[in-house]
Amino acid sequence: MADSLPPQMLDRGSRAWTLAAGAACLLPLLLQLPGALGTLIGVAAVVVAALSWRRPLHVVLRVLVALAVLGAVVGMSGLNFGRDTGAAVLAAMLAVKPAETFSLRDARSLIGFALFAPFGAFLLDQGPLSLVLGLAGAALALGALLQLADLESGEADEGIPAARMLGVARLLAIGLPLALAAFWLFPRLGSPLWGVPERALARPGLSDEMSPGQWIDLMADDAPALRVRFAGRPPLKSQMYWRGPVLWHFDGRTWSQSRWLANLPPAPVVHEDEAWEYEVEIEPTDRHQLVALDLPVAAPDGAHLAHDHQLFTPRPLTALTRWRMRSSPPAVYDPELRPALRRAALLLPEGFNPRTHALARQWRAEMGGDDAAIAQRAMDWIREEFSYTLTTPLPGRHSVDEFLFDEQAGFCEHFSSSYVVLMRAAGIPARVVTGYVGGYRNPLGDYWLVRRMDAHAWAEIWLADRGWVRMDPTSAVAPERILDTLDDRLPGGGLLGDMFGEGGGVLDLADLLRSGWNDMVLGFDAERQARLLRPLGVGRLDGMRLGMLFAMAALLGLLWMVWLSRRGERQPDPVLRAWHALDRRYRKLGLGREPDEPALAWAERVSLARPGKADVLRQLSRRFSDWRYASDQPGAARSRESKELVRALRAHRPD
Repeated sequence: MADSLPPQMLDRGSRAWTLAAGAACLLPLLLQLPGALGTLIGVAAVVVAALSWRRPLHVVLRVLVALAVLGAVVGMSGLNFGRDTGAAVLAAMLAVKPAETFSLRDARSLIGFALFAPFGAFLLDQGPLSLVLGLAGAALALGALLQLADLESGEADEGIPAARMLGVARLLAIGLPLALAAFWLFPRLGSPLWGVPERALARPGLSDEMSPGQWIDLMADDAPALRVRFAGRPPLKSQMYWRGPVLWHFDGRTWSQSRWLANLPPAPVVHEDEAWEYEVEIEPTDRHQLVALDLPVAAPDGAHLAHDHQLFTPRPLTALTRWRMRSSPPAVYDPELRPALRRAALLLPEGFNPRTHALARQWRAEMGGDDAAIAQRAMDWIREEFSYTLTTPLPGRHSVDEFLFDEQAGFCEHFSSSYVVLMRAAGIPARVVTGYVGGYRNPLGDYWLVRRMDAHAWAEIWLADRGWVRMDPTSAVAPERILDTLDDRLPGGGLLGDMFGEGGGVLDLADLLRSGWNDMVLGFDAERQARLLRPLGVGRLDGMRLGMLFAMAALLGLLWMVWLSRRGERQPDPVLRAWHALDRRYRKLGLGREPDEPALAWAERVSLARPGKADVLRQLSRRFSDWRYASDQPGAARSRESKELVRALRAHRPD
């Protein structure tokens, strides 16, 4: 049996194309990974490509590099397996792939593998930046495949010809109408056919637990959490408490939710006359928790209102969602507290915070049964002696004692937790409520933007005849004792602060564009699709009408593909195209070449009829025959020879 042919090796230009396409596909995925992990993989990709630019790395070194990068990915992911870890492993494997990419087969393998990276990025983010970068990576990958095809045929060019990318653009234009028809018109289901795997690394956002220092990263994140559009006059900014998880259980360090309350009907509420109608657009959190303006009147469609007025969804919020809600401040909230709930709202672990318990007993003895007076005394104490700062030491076993009597400085986690423990120790039912506070009005879009850094925790205490009452001990801190805030830590001030800070036109415009993207693309669900043609006077589209509309659009898209394909040049070889064009020019004179007639024989026949062009046509025919059947030039030289022959064939005229 004959030995197999050796693999065709890449030239410098083709390898550069391949690595550039791989890097472009990898970039959108790296941007969605945690910062340290994405940076590590990106640096590894650059180092591996540089070390293996001239020759392949030794197999042992390749194995060690791959194991080191994969080990770092698994270690930094904390052995949590999910979308994040899977995407990071994909990125790591792609980063070390250039170490063994030197043949034509290796290059095609790398490009095919690299095309999975943008799809991996879309599992983590569906924003416009991910789409643009993903399309750019796919376009470069197609261009690299065309380069490899030219290399295999012996016509590879060392440069980056614009014609190659024009060919890619033409391929994209052929399929774009059908893709748009599928996106807008293919009937969508109200729910997905299958579930997307959970993310291994939770998105920054509200959690169902709260521990000391847990919120530092969240409060330094200025990414959007939700956008709100009010139908009518919005509430005052001081009234914007966005209710999220309600925490009942305290183990001495961590506050957590009580799951059994989710199955109880909502507590009775007498609302005030003032109410707000609004639509809230919630960014993905991968959790089942909704956020609503305190206090939601009822659960929106597709959500469940728990006893403590938390809102839950049956499926995790893995994508952007919109909810229409109505909220109104409570005048009386759960005036008859059930005994089981009272016990849960007074429960404290034994052996923790003895000084806090002693102070609570002292206040109770001094003030008798006046719960409201005790609660107000705690607020006055905070106003007189406490400071607000993000720089806090890690707490010890008696974290509340340390905060109330030693440090007397912290942020909302410390204030709300310590206040609730103090109230419970004094015999006043209390709980911690987490969510967001405030927001920023985008004047360009007339909506309110609430960011993750607006996360906040406050307290609710139960008072006779009033029920649950919101108490925000953090807001009681005197302004002159606010020492270290998020504004101090975020970049700002000067020209950059004017441009990019809150109220700056650049970020307002950027968030408005993102909001429009959410509205037109990410928020395009089955309900929006059913109302797609309403502006044109067409009512709700059912599944059958959508199917028929999609079939018509798909047929038009296919006809466009056929027309554009036939309109293009059917012969991909430029030399053959020029040769056939020359034949057509002579055919108009009745001297066209017969299908079975050799080039030189045709030239001799034409020279008898038109001797004036005989020598030029013989020379062109001989050059064409040599190029077609006898050329042994290497890739770059053959490419130059082809271009010269094309110019000569196009320049020749029979008259």
